Amino acid sequence: MGPMPSPSPRSPVQTIAEYLAALPAARRSAVATVRGVVKRNLPRGYRETIRQRMILYEVPLSVYPDTYNGHPLCYAAMAVHKTGISLYLMAAYGSPALTQRLKDCFREAGKKLDMGKSCIRFQDAEDLELDAIGEVVASTPLVKYVAAAKAAHAGR
Repeated sequence: MGPMPSPSPRSPVQTIAEYLAALPAARRSAVATVRGVVKRNLPRGYRETIRQRMILYEVPLSVYPDTYNGHPLCYAAMAVHKTGISLYLMAAYGSPALTQRLKDCFREAGKKLDMGKSCIRFQDAEDLELDAIGEVVASTPLVKYVAAAKAAHAGR
């Protein structure tokens, strides 16, 4: 089985439904499963949207307008690529304890964690330790995340 296409950059999608509809069935199923975990565990105040050909969970500019790049602050995101799916968990990026928790949970579940700084790469939702993903998503209330961003921004 060769690489699967991701939504085309020439025909940008405007809604989550359009994004999901543009995916091959296997990828759509995996994204829908992980999206369900994220949405069930997402603290209040974050907004789900589509931007840069990804599903994003972000801090609205009305809550925190002073971002380093003028765009809403990203908390989590999911993107489908030709070679797989990436789940970005910024809370894990900012917390060595959360990153270690992910590593421990994946190891205990007998699953391989393919992770960069904030990005977990996978092919199917079954590759993931979904309870640990939910735990990381639930870990940081919007107010705490914004306070951390402000502190980091002030140091620049």
